[in-house]
Amino acid sequence: MQPAPMDISALKTRMRDAWMAGDFGVIARYAEKAMEEFVARLQLRPGTRLLDVACGTGNTLIPATRAGAVVTGVDIATNLVEQARMRAAKEGLKVDVHEGDAEQLEFPDSSFDVVISTFGAMFAPRPELVARELLRVTKSGGLIAMANWTPMGFVGKMFRTNAKHVPPPPDIPAPSLWGDEEVVRQRLGSGAKEITCTRRICDFTYPFPPAEVLALFRKYFGPTQVAFSKLDNKGQAALSADLEELWTDHNEAKDGTTMINAEYLEVHAVRN
Repeated sequence: MQPAPMDISALKTRMRDAWMAGDFGVIARYAEKAMEEFVARLQLRPGTRLLDVACGTGNTLIPATRAGAVVTGVDIATNLVEQARMRAAKEGLKVDVHEGDAEQLEFPDSSFDVVISTFGAMFAPRPELVARELLRVTKSGGLIAMANWTPMGFVGKMFRTNAKHVPPPPDIPAPSLWGDEEVVRQRLGSGAKEITCTRRICDFTYPFPPAEVLALFRKYFGPTQVAFSKLDNKGQAALSADLEELWTDHNEAKDGTTMINAEYLEVHAVRN
């Protein structure tokens, strides 16, 4: 018997709801420095037309605007869009941020000099559509830049731990495949004349021990919050124990705080 076809609309609604749960801005704060460094490496020129796909609360959108780029941001979650707008307004920065889907970008072909996505578009369920759209809206000679968690890095391990307890939808490629250089070249290679991939580290530094980090994620990180909500008390205890063990095993700090080296793949692809 053939499995029922996937209801992509229902799946996206669940994904949007997961990212809107909690308060992702609290979690995103711990990656701000790494994302500022990501933007700095782009060496943006004033006036550069830049699109930030799955912009979240603005960790890359804000520094790109500070650098003088003319920035547009889109995200599937309306509350994250609103947080990005508020952050920009607080600094007096002019940005255009609105709800949008990485699989169906509402911009004409060749609209942007630079298109970026950091730990965002990698979560869209149909990567072939994401790749097509990133390439389509980037002008010839323009740059697509991504930061994607790697399969074997800490966050990739966290994904697998969650999936062991709460299996993801069938037939959806693992988001961390965007952190595999060979897969990236397959997905973007037809439209890019040059692709450079560099492994980098995003330091997760928290002024409290791993058990409290997990409590922070359970309270504020929507996908973690949703995963726990699908389990009974016994299942929640098991997932909690596995995640705390993972954070503890990878903790580099020895002073009661937490410092994790989270590997990601930085992708720079030059459009044909």
